[in-house]
Amino acid sequence: MKKIFYFAMAAIVFAAASCSSSSTPTEGMSEKEAALQKVVKPYVENTVIATYSAMASEGLVLLEKVEAIQEAVENREDYTQLMKEAGDSWREMRHHWEQSEAFLFGPADKHYIDPHIDSWPLDYNVMQSKLNNAEEMKLIEEGGGDYVRQNFGYALMGFHAAEYFLFEEGEYHKTDLTHAQAVYLTAIVEDLAQQAILLEDCWAGSVSAEKEALIFDEEEGESLSWGENWGEYFMELTYPEWKTYQAVVEQIVSGCVDIAGEVADLKMGKPYRSSSKADQEYIESPYSYTSTTDFADNIISIKNAYCGAKAGDACVADYIKEKDADLNAKVIAAIDESIELIGKIENFETSAKGNAEVKAAIDKVSELAELLEDEVTPILSK
Repeated sequence: MKKIFYFAMAAIVFAAASCSSSSTPTEGMSEKEAALQKVVKPYVENTVIATYSAMASEGLVLLEKVEAIQEAVENREDYTQLMKEAGDSWREMRHHWEQSEAFLFGPADKHYIDPHIDSWPLDYNVMQSKLNNAEEMKLIEEGGGDYVRQNFGYALMGFHAAEYFLFEEGEYHKTDLTHAQAVYLTAIVEDLAQQAILLEDCWAGSVSAEKEALIFDEEEGESLSWGENWGEYFMELTYPEWKTYQAVVEQIVSGCVDIAGEVADLKMGKPYRSSSKADQEYIESPYSYTSTTDFADNIISIKNAYCGAKAGDACVADYIKEKDADLNAKVIAAIDESIELIGKIENFETSAKGNAEVKAAIDKVSELAELLEDEVTPILSK
């Protein structure tokens, strides 16, 4: 998801709160509300929190790998294997993030975490000026992720800045990082890992001690956590925007519509049209060559949100199937066909313009977005 603007995250005292609500049916609840309520708890726990938890855990792994790379650079040791391991960890963390993009509402939006960690294209020129500035590099090395969070623009950090140092034309980057580059990489990955932990914390209400340690600011003596519990907001209807389970499930479907539209119109659409230089450069993962994996993972995020991430979970699809089985079948088919068609695209990073395989995938994902917005959403509103 791409947005470019700047902010410094405010640190607010951590308040641990359990996301273990049972969402007990309320006496007098309508039949429709009771049916939709069943969808919410498994969605929160097995789709949203499970995805963010896995992403945050992999962020810790990635941070450990790049710290080891920095140490190897400083000691002039070979780090070929470490570069491969870090690249693989980046890909794994990226999988979880892209599979979360059907639920970018809530904290990812409110706290600007989405643009913070996933803005592109990379502002290469400004990044190079920082790398060449010995005084600022010293501050980055001393401040790490905290300095990045407080002083960097979004186009200088996050997944794609890390990708730049870890990959080159789809391959693992050569082991030729300078000390400044290794320092920069470690700092932005620390910030990336912190943001992933904050996403889990915001939805679950708390995180493990290991994760909490990374978001605890020792200098300020407080956590970066906002002390929120969006899982509880969803399950207990305690947020102003969602006062009914209908509103909650409509939000779930709206998140699916948003990412389907973005994948079709922007992520694939801009490079396919290439009507301007900016469109041509709008390649989501231009160094790792994993753009089509990103797109497929985005559709998987829709599948998890609509069908449930865990077999047997109550889900939106269950409700729609009861109301219109044919429509439900069409939605599921469009999801599966979108993933299949995206998988047929070859060399997206270098040949997206006018590519027939890209066009076929765009059309199918657009069809999915229309089904969700024009046919599924009205059923929820009845």
